[in-house]
This record gives sequence, structure tokens and C-alpha cells, in this order.
Amino acid sequence: VEMDETKDSVNVKAELPGVEAKDLDISVSGDVLTIKGEKRQEREEKDEHRHLVERSYGAFSRMVRLPAPVAGDKVKATFKNGVLEVHLPKTKEARGNKIEVKVE
Repeated sequence: VEMDETKDSVNVKAELPGVEAKDLDISVSGDVLTIKGEKRQEREEKDEHRHLVERSYGAFSRMVRLPAPVAGDKVKATFKNGVLEVHLPKTKEARGNKIEVKVE
């Protein structure tokens, strides 16, 4: 999992090889992003003397504490080629206000 923070957002990238988008569950609660999923894999080999089938299943969960408050209703997630990217816009308060200094 990689996380970077810009002025306006927090971005999280997670590599999830072998996982399908339908098996992912992403949620934000307070300052914690939770990524849950299940990996299902099946392998089958046949030749004239044997037939081998292997199945493996496993659930995972990863909780990441966010460095700033985010707008949970504006979170966007994309999943492509086994890579999950989550874009979490910061709340207006978290972005801060720039105060201009006047010269007299």
C-alpha cells in the first residue's frame, strides 16, 4: 500500500494481484480507510496419467489511518490490472486557509 498527500487530497494505491473488483469492499470511517477483500484462485492441470486441481481462498483486511480529515461522500476508487487506487478529497477545514500578509 502506498499513500501520498497533496494540498487537496489523500491518495492510496494498493496492489492486489489475483483479486477481482467484485471481491473488494472499501470504506471510510472517521480517519481510517479500510480495504477488505477475498482472493480466490483455482489451478487445474491434466495429462494422461493425472488430474490435479488446487483451490486456495483467503480473506484480507487492511486499515490505513489517514493523515487528514476527508470528505467520505466524495471518495472515488478505481481498480485496473490488479491495482486499486483510492482518491480521498480532504474536507475544506483540512485544506486550511491561506492568509495573505499585507505590507504597510
